[in-house]
Amino acid sequence: QVYLVESGGGLVQAGGSLRLSCTASGGIFSIQTMGWHRQAPGKQRELVARVISSSGRTNYADAVKGRFAISRDNAKNITYLDMHDLTPEDTAVYSCNADITTASGQGNQMVRVMKEYWGQGTQVTVSS
Repeated sequence: QVYLVESGGGLVQAGGSLRLSCTASGGIFSIQTMGWHRQAPGKQRELVARVISSSGRTNYADAVKGRFAISRDNAKNITYLDMHDLTPEDTAVYSCNADITTASGQGNQMVRVMKEYWGQGTQVTVSS
């Protein structure tokens, strides 16, 4: 079983900053990507930022470029989202997701399966 647990959400005034953390744990063989999505009330969920583990390459939604930064601690299976210059439009539930490979068996009989996993989300509210 694999778990993603987010932390760091909360209430902040416009112009402020927050750092979100997402910790992956459980039967992890490897992690290919980790990222953050958000969903505001009445809107569809959208990708905020993502980091590819092997290359460190990142990509961001246009709305957050220059304000948000995603990073990863590969050794601890943690991803961070540093959010700056927040606006009320950033108010949403932020969810961590990751493409994770699990493995069962050993040697020639090892079976690897990659799946997408999601955390439960953390609320970010930006007041004007």
